[in-house]
Amino acid sequence: MTQIISIANQKGGVGKTTTAINIGVALAQMKKKTLLLDLDPQGALSAGLGIKVGETGDTIYDVIMDEDLPPNQAIYPVQAYLDIMPADNDLAAAEIELIPELRRELVLRNALEPLTGWYDFILIDCPPSLSLLTVNALCTSSGVLVPLQCEFFAIRVVQVLLDSINRTRDRLNPNLELTGILATMYSTGTIHSREVLEQLRSLYGDKVFDTIIYKSIRFAEASVANKAIVEYSGKHKGSRAYKKVAQALVERTDNESWN
Repeated sequence: MTQIISIANQKGGVGKTTTAINIGVALAQMKKKTLLLDLDPQGALSAGLGIKVGETGDTIYDVIMDEDLPPNQAIYPVQAYLDIMPADNDLAAAEIELIPELRRELVLRNALEPLTGWYDFILIDCPPSLSLLTVNALCTSSGVLVPLQCEFFAIRVVQVLLDSINRTRDRLNPNLELTGILATMYSTGTIHSREVLEQLRSLYGDKVFDTIIYKSIRFAEASVANKAIVEYSGKHKGSRAYKKVAQALVERTDNESWN
């Protein structure tokens, strides 16, 4: 059964795209057939994997706006076991164009339905907002992974997202669960990062991954090379951390437990 996971946080700059790319590549390295879906009009996920959207043809925008378009026409191979459905600025128009649609919150779920069973994992890189696109992602997913930057401003907004997840589960998608909160951009040796992590674990307990993503210039270097850090620097602690998160997702799936 395909596990669809939204990587979401309405705050920008918390590592959503970096997390999507690295977990996706790590899953592919484990020979788990994975689709990365770029649902951000900025197209950072697509650019981060070296996809030149203007040269690819169809995108996720075309898939959700044209119900007759098979979703596989907007899927492009990245490497063994890893595909991408890219996005570009056209996706921004979907927010307005979907308003008159009946059951507009379910358009993405209906569009991706033919892919059920094709992949072990579909990871959705959500935009930095609680927009209609994000709501569509939540209605499509079985789990939500929340990257959270280790600073107090980030903690202040995460409860809003968790409330949105709960409302979506109650009203539209009873299968939706919080997969976990992943602490990112942790600054070693700073009291601030340590206090934020302690507060995060105090508030959300075992919903916080044991694994921590430490701040490192290696992530920027990997982005410039259009690679995940798990490829660019396989022995780096950031690479090892994302591989642990990917392994945890696989184990939860194998155990049929997303709590």
